[in-house]
Amino acid sequence: MLQTWSDLVFLHWPYEPTHLESLLPPGVVPDTFDGKAWIGLIPFSMEHIRPPGFPRGIPWIGTFPETNVRTYVRGPDGRPGVWFCSLDITRLGAVLVSWLSYKIPYVWSKMTYSRAGDFRTYTTRRRWPGPRGASSELVVEVGERIADDDLTDFDHFLTARWGLWAVTKRGPRYAPVDHAPWPLHHGAVHHLTDELITAAGFPPPVGPPHVRYSPGVDVRIGMPGPPR
Repeated sequence: MLQTWSDLVFLHWPYEPTHLESLLPPGVVPDTFDGKAWIGLIPFSMEHIRPPGFPRGIPWIGTFPETNVRTYVRGPDGRPGVWFCSLDITRLGAVLVSWLSYKIPYVWSKMTYSRAGDFRTYTTRRRWPGPRGASSELVVEVGERIADDDLTDFDHFLTARWGLWAVTKRGPRYAPVDHAPWPLHHGAVHHLTDELITAAGFPPPVGPPHVRYSPGVDVRIGMPGPPR
C-alpha cells in the first residue's frame, strides 16, 4: 500500500521492559534503548491510502486522522520494528478488516485534527471495541527543524523503523516500511490529557515526554511475511 503520513507528533516515555512481557507473543521481545522500553503516543494525519498504480484517491476514503500507541520490538529473526498496541482511526470498515486479517489492533474512534500557525491539535474519543470513551487530547507547538547532523542515536531509535511486526494465526509476520528519512523538528506540548496508553495495558507514564514533530513523508508498506 502507498500512503502519506503528515503532521506527526512523536511523544515517548520510558518503561521497564517487563511491562511489555504480557503484551507480546512468543518470539517477539522488547527493543530497548539505555535499558528501557519506550512507549509512544503518535497522532497524525493519514492521507492518500491506495494500492500501487492507483491515483492519490478519494479524500474521504483515503484520508483521516490516526492516533497510535506503539512500542519497539525485535522479532524471532532479530529484525527491529514497530509493535502497535492500538491504532485509533475514524473508519469502521478498516477496523473490521484489520481484526479479520492481521489482527492489528485498530479501534473505531471519533477524532479531530487541526492546524493553526505553528500549533497542531489532536483529539480522540474511542467508540468501539473499547474501552469505550477512552480519550486523548493534545496541543503541540512546532519548533525549529533539527539539522540531520544533529539528530541523535535516540532520535533514530524512536523514528527510523523500517518495518512492523504483527501476528496472525500462523504466528508473527513482518511487513517492510519504506520512506525517506524523517524531517524532524523540536516540539513543545501545551496541553496533554491521555487515556490511550493506560487503555493499552500500561501504567500511566511518568514525567514529561520526549517530543519530536515531523511534517511527514510518503510511505510504501510491503506485504507481510514470516520471519526469515
